[in-house]
Amino acid sequence: MGSQLTLSNELRKLVEARIERTLKGIEDTLRRILKNQEMNLKDLKEAVQSLEESFNLLSQKWNLEILYTLFLKRTIGFSGLKKILGVNSRTLSDKLKSLKQYGYIERTVETGPPLRVEYSITTRGKNTVLLALPLLYYSSSLTSLQTPSKT
Repeated sequence: MGSQLTLSNELRKLVEARIERTLKGIEDTLRRILKNQEMNLKDLKEAVQSLEESFNLLSQKWNLEILYTLFLKRTIGFSGLKKILGVNSRTLSDKLKSLKQYGYIERTVETGPPLRVEYSITTRGKNTVLLALPLLYYSSSLTSLQTPSKT
């Protein structure tokens, strides 16, 4: 049990160090762009606003869970996703259509019999999962630091 805690602590430190390095790199890049006048504040504001639609889509219930499941399973059918996630068919169908429309997943129909529909994650979806994971980790670690302990 002690070795698992040590490994977990080591992984936590590794993730936090990489997040810190990434954040510093992003900040440095943004400052260089603004300093070199390649992008003014108005352009930056417009670029950030254009991301809003993607953030809204990804923050909707089930969408990240679907992407993480496809990331881990690579390819899975509709019923497999439904079973893993415990979501109703209508909701899952709607979410899959939206994710496909924005290029996060691919839908492949294999002619039967029986007819089979499989879903897989695209490069955009994979990159989104990889970028969202540290963000979610970072956000949850901040939340746990701000939550008063119950004693």
